[in-house]
Formats: sequence, C-alpha cells, structure tokens
Amino acid sequence: MTATLATPTLLAWRDYDPAACELPGMFLGEVPLSGPARGEAARLWELGARRVRLPAPVDLTDTADPATVLHRLSLVRDLTARAVMVEWELRLAPDAGETWRVLSHLQPPAALLGPDSAEESLRSWRRGHYLCKCLWRKGPGFLQIRDRRWGELRRFTADEPEYATAVDLLDYGAPAADVPKAALDDFRGEQLVLDVGEHSWWLPYRVSRWLQQSIAI
Repeated sequence: MTATLATPTLLAWRDYDPAACELPGMFLGEVPLSGPARGEAARLWELGARRVRLPAPVDLTDTADPATVLHRLSLVRDLTARAVMVEWELRLAPDAGETWRVLSHLQPPAALLGPDSAEESLRSWRRGHYLCKCLWRKGPGFLQIRDRRWGELRRFTADEPEYATAVDLLDYGAPAADVPKAALDDFRGEQLVLDVGEHSWWLPYRVSRWLQQSIAI
C-alpha cells in the first residue's frame, strides 16, 4: 500500500472581526494550499480571505522540515503585507534567545512555544507590532529596505545587480550555496535573512497595504 499525503489546508474567513466571522456566509471553510508559496497570499485575498488560521505551528527547532517552515513563513509574511489577520503559532528552540525579534515585523503569533521567556517575548511582540515595520521596495535599478524592528529606522539602498539577484533567490527560500555570497553575507550582517537548515529566506516583505489608508498598491 502506498501512503498518500493529504494536501495541507488552512481555515479562512471573510472578515477580521471574530464576531463578524460567526455570521452566515463569512466562513470560507478549509482552503487547500496546493501550490508553491509564491502567489498563495494573492490567491487567498482574491478568494475574499481577511482572516486565516494555519493548521500547525511553524517549527523553527533543529528537527524542523525546511520546506514546510519556509512555505508557512512565506505565507505569514505575505499575508501580513496584505494586512490579513493571521492566526498562527511559532515554535522556537529553548535557547532561541531574541530570535523572535528577527520575526517581529510579522503578524504576532497566537502562541510562542519553546523558550522560558516565551510569554514575555510574545507580549513585547504584540505591543510593538505595526504594519510596514520591515519592508523593501524595488525601483528602477535599485532596491531599498526600511527596517524598524530594532527601535530605530535602518535604511539600506543597493544598486548592484547581485543584490537584486540575491533577493529574487531568497524571497521564498533557497539553498544558501546558490545565493551570491557577498550579498548574502551583507544581508546576514543586517539580519535581513533567516537561515533554516541549509536554506536562507528573505525576511522583509513588499507591502501591499499602507498604514494610513486601506489602499492597495
């Protein structure tokens, strides 16, 4: 007998407000995640999803499966960029320390698991979170990153083509060995990538909804 793996799913609703989500017609049901991470957030938005719940924690411990971790992290990042309410859980290693701060531009998880200081860290994450905390944009011949995860604005602009190439590769995760080394080393130095096993993943998001008005860009 050959085992068949079930297609992963998430739960989705048409509104941000839990009370509104209880009304008839607001529950979109179980939505299958059958494709690559790129484009999944846009597909969910087009379906009308404004609140989603991931089926299992994002596990960043040493035993985590990199492909699953990167897919789920990408989904949380891209949905955060669209100001979709994401209900998810994050598992870190007991000695993870301040690792949560690297991810603090993402929608705060419903639960932070693993470290002894998890509850305190999660409270800090929730208090300090806002949209556009760490984002990037691409202009003609350059890319720019604006990062406020550390309490002040850190802004980086790069016009060398290898940086754009590196971001294209890192966006949904790539083997670190495949990414231009100089660019990857610079991004690591600024904590703009997350290493998961032998893969590296791009942390900033390209914002799809601005803070001041609900306008799509």
